[in-house]
Amino acid sequence: MSVHATRRLVLQWTLRNATCPVLNLRTILGSDNVRQRGLMTCRLLCSTHNQTSTLHQHTDLSQVQLQPARELSIRALLDMGFTDTQADQLLEAANKGRGGQSEHASSTLMALFVLGLNPSSVLKVLEKCPELFYVKGTQLQQRMDNLRRLGLLEGSLQRVVSHYPQILTLPLRRVNTVARFLREKCAFTVQQATDIIRDSPAVVQDDLGQLEYKFQYTYFRMGVKQAEMVKSKLFRVTLEEVRCRHSFLERRGLYQTPDKKGQTLIVNPKLKDILAFAEETYLADIAMATQEEFKVFQKLMAREWQEEDEEQERDMGADSDDDEEEDEEDMKSGYRQRRKK
Repeated sequence: MSVHATRRLVLQWTLRNATCPVLNLRTILGSDNVRQRGLMTCRLLCSTHNQTSTLHQHTDLSQVQLQPARELSIRALLDMGFTDTQADQLLEAANKGRGGQSEHASSTLMALFVLGLNPSSVLKVLEKCPELFYVKGTQLQQRMDNLRRLGLLEGSLQRVVSHYPQILTLPLRRVNTVARFLREKCAFTVQQATDIIRDSPAVVQDDLGQLEYKFQYTYFRMGVKQAEMVKSKLFRVTLEEVRCRHSFLERRGLYQTPDKKGQTLIVNPKLKDILAFAEETYLADIAMATQEEFKVFQKLMAREWQEEDEEQERDMGADSDDDEEEDEEDMKSGYRQRRKK
């Protein structure tokens, strides 16, 4: 949706619902990337008759307030640009959640519109993630601003939200923790970490232990560097899929772990070719095997991994028992010393 269309929708809905609960405009339009859009909207709200007056003549942006409707209605949704069918679908989705319609539903819509999404995209986002109806408009804007600070600029941010709106339901700390983890534990550059979140936004919900193991497996066992991991969109694929496809090639003599100099006796297929293709193409062009062979191998691998997990659990249990015995001996020793005193 264009800036002009967004501004027109925000102004139109604001003026029609000017007597309802408020939402500070700064919370929706306060980021540096949309500052110009916010200032233009501010001018419209402050003076509908004199749009050419200078900015310092108007109320400060932080003091201007949007006033969305308390509850969504068909009329309000039509005013915002939804079709009759879309309005019905959106209203049904908004009322389907826990305890009926959320008091934050209207501010959620406003935040998504100001982000630059059109009515069709807004509807798809909320159908994918109805939890957004229950997120405060201020929180949504803070999370969008945080993604911008991480490097997701206009265009990339809209695509991420459209593809994976669940990212806006997560606290800032979680998203920042994953971004920092990619940089510090996996040695990705700042730009590479941004590219990973842009191309594989679901990574922000991955278990950090599994995330680190996937990176280490790909780096050490497969000999793949960070730049190729990003290019191949490694973090869209599960750890099990990576291990299975790589191990299948390795046992068929089609992949070798590079030596310390990064050299191999054969030409390894690119990570992108191993992961990006559908299973049929992978088997035909990369592994040169049948589906029956691959399915048998998958079952064998699943059994091996289960045995490895069980062995690790036993080892951890043994270590825990040893620690308990040492603690008990320390306690007894301390008790004897106190008795002698």
